[in-house]
Amino acid sequence: MVDILPEQTQLWQAVELVAREQLQCAGFKEIRTPLLEVTDLFSRSIGEQTDVVGKEMYTFSDRGDRSCTLRPEGTASVVRAALEHGLLKQGPQRLWYGGPMFRYERPQAGRQRQFHQIGVECFGMNSPRCDVEVISIAWDLLDSLGLNDLALELNSLGSSEDRNRYRNKLVEWFQDRYEELDVDSQQRLQNNPLRILDSKDPKTQSLLREAPVLEEYLCNESSERFLAVQDSLKALQIPFKINPRLVRGLDYYSHTAFEITSKHLGSQATVCGGGRYDGLVEQLGGSATSGIGWAIGMERLMILLGDSISGPTSPDVYFINRGEEAQIKALVLARKLRAASMKVELDGSGASFAKQFKRADRCGAAWAMVLGDDEVSTGQVRIKKLHSHKDSSEKIEFLASANDLDRLLALLRD
Repeated sequence: MVDILPEQTQLWQAVELVAREQLQCAGFKEIRTPLLEVTDLFSRSIGEQTDVVGKEMYTFSDRGDRSCTLRPEGTASVVRAALEHGLLKQGPQRLWYGGPMFRYERPQAGRQRQFHQIGVECFGMNSPRCDVEVISIAWDLLDSLGLNDLALELNSLGSSEDRNRYRNKLVEWFQDRYEELDVDSQQRLQNNPLRILDSKDPKTQSLLREAPVLEEYLCNESSERFLAVQDSLKALQIPFKINPRLVRGLDYYSHTAFEITSKHLGSQATVCGGGRYDGLVEQLGGSATSGIGWAIGMERLMILLGDSISGPTSPDVYFINRGEEAQIKALVLARKLRAASMKVELDGSGASFAKQFKRADRCGAAWAMVLGDDEVSTGQVRIKKLHSHKDSSEKIEFLASANDLDRLLALLRD
């Protein structure tokens, strides 16, 4: 788990602002769920045999001896909230969320035990067209952030009946090659054989090239749906490739599954992942309701963005002040300027003017505003263009009335 320091935080906020604006434009409304849920929510939705539930969740008993878990993902919590508050009875829902998730994994670049996601969930929309719209929103959001070296990988997990037929065939095929599987895959063979398809072990990956693929076991309806998704993506000119080994890590997915990946992230290549989960609402106690969503990993996204997004914003004014009465007047004037939407950093150190001017130069502000005993005695404030500012091409310095706020604002905004 890592700290996000002030300079980094402003970069995160810039990305979050773009995401918020794009999702609002697409008709999504924000939902905020607790970090802590009853453990049963995740074991029922994600699947008891998944790595997330079996190995990675932060689970403990509270003082009431109830098993609680820090949320490892966002979808189950959103479904629970939508059911609990009757949102799904109000017609189709387009919801988005953001915030920290928790998994006990081996920390590495782009993967921490507390990590952050921005995600969307759509309920009550079953058309393949909805799948494509959801994918396109993720694709366009990443594109608007300046990421154009990404790949969309696509697969169909079919219906539960499709997967059961495929699962039986896959287990039979792997049992004949049991000794060739890595240890983790041998364990998964009995509990969650589809997860073997996502193995990172080189020997198992080589074996998988010969394994049966799910597409061969899709019924006609599932195949037609998958073709409709591909046709719509082509109509939107969103490039994609079929990845028959893409299964996602959670049990609740069905039909469309997708990942947006980058070759610049090494083994943790996925920036955004998601898919359809039509059975999840019913599984958690609601009526049969279609659902689809995705989540973007913020840590990986920030690695990809690097220096391409705007850094921390500088103040408009750095307020230099010294002397007991000057400090009080500076406090009052700084507050008035902020109320007028000026970004003002007030030096509160009481240090010498020389030291305060050095700080003013370093902060990147356009103007220094100076208030000392001399200025207080005349009722004025000194305004000086800072040489360190990118727009400073000449020396500009003048006195202005400290009480004429409109005049001060006009000078500072000129």
